[in-house]
Amino acid sequence: MAVAEPIGAPVAQASNWSETIAFALMVAFLAIAPAFIYPVFLMKAICFALFALAFNLLIGYVGLLSFGHALFFGWASYVSAYAAKAWHLTPELAILTGTTAAAVLGLVAGQLAIRRQGIYFSMITLALAQMMYFFALQAPFTGGEDGIQGVPRGYLFGVIDLSNTTAMYTFVVVIFIACFLLIYRIIHSPFGEVLKAIRENENRAISLGYKTERYKLVAFVLSATLAGVAGATKAIVFQLASLTDVHWSMSGEVVLMTLVGGLGTVFGPIVGAFVINAMQNYLAGFGQWVSVIQGVIFVLCVLLFRRGIVGEIAHLLRIRL
Repeated sequence: MAVAEPIGAPVAQASNWSETIAFALMVAFLAIAPAFIYPVFLMKAICFALFALAFNLLIGYVGLLSFGHALFFGWASYVSAYAAKAWHLTPELAILTGTTAAAVLGLVAGQLAIRRQGIYFSMITLALAQMMYFFALQAPFTGGEDGIQGVPRGYLFGVIDLSNTTAMYTFVVVIFIACFLLIYRIIHSPFGEVLKAIRENENRAISLGYKTERYKLVAFVLSATLAGVAGATKAIVFQLASLTDVHWSMSGEVVLMTLVGGLGTVFGPIVGAFVINAMQNYLAGFGQWVSVIQGVIFVLCVLLFRRGIVGEIAHLLRIRL
């Protein structure tokens, strides 16, 4: 006697196939892109794509809006740059040191903010980020307004010279893909399902026996850590850590990237990061008008593409299926 297939199985299988195809296309694009796109721009976009993915893990799958994620991105950048320049650590150790700093900051900030909800949570994260911004402005080792400049890329594992653009690009892509797969595994794990349950109805999750504050804290620390990977990698790529990385506007940019690409989607933040960075790069000739143009595009996306670019595409594909 044949066992009836669950009603949702075809949809789930189609979703898995579409995600597999999208991942293959993404890897193929990253492999061939340096042939026709400036590699330094690509590395910048990839770092911000990872930052947006980390932010999306928190807002898209837990429902927590942080206005202070530049805290983790920027301070990981500072620590990584300082470790590479002052302590002469190899690039992989410098990035690991910056990532660890972001994880510790995430734990501390999470302990303070996670007990609040809604706008109170957002304002606490913003306040903490601004406090650390002013500390970065005054601390002697950060270089103040000049930042930490001339950060050596060094030799990966003491062998591979990262001053070679191809080697550096390959290193950044490997980090990005590894973190992407980690995030994908998290959101499709039982832990990820609990996070989605908390996002949808936290009171019901509590009634089922889940200690939601612990789950939210772990998700917050994971998001901060991955944001730290992005910031630490960016410092090595551009050989610079600056106040821009910890400024509140950086937190605003990652929100914009995530919303434009598609909140709560796997690939949306990546598309959003590339779109926003492409606008900043190719519209630089407009000067301060770039911010105005970004604002107009953001408003149009909110009004016309409420699910974001990837979210709308996924919705149309589901309709056709």
